[in-house]
Amino acid sequence: MEAIQLWVSKHKLATVGGLWASGIGASLVAYSRTTSSLKPSLRLIHARLHAQALTLAVLSGAAAYRYYETRAVEPKPQAQSPDSNVAHHVEWELPSPF
Repeated sequence: MEAIQLWVSKHKLATVGGLWASGIGASLVAYSRTTSSLKPSLRLIHARLHAQALTLAVLSGAAAYRYYETRAVEPKPQAQSPDSNVAHHVEWELPSPF
């Protein structure tokens, strides 16, 4: 399991692209097995929408996982009292889900 997580963390774009392509493929296969009166162009549009929904769900899950993972590891910053002579600037790095 750890090897999979390591590979996914190194190949983020390929993972998302692969999930998107497999979502389209699975949806097209599901529509072709049913006896629907949809034209092939509508089947392709529906497949794309299903793949988009799958991709958004995976990206949201990855963002939530990354947020809670970094929040549990990093300690909270301590508040400092401002000095009247020196202007204190604090730079914050926003965590990226990737």
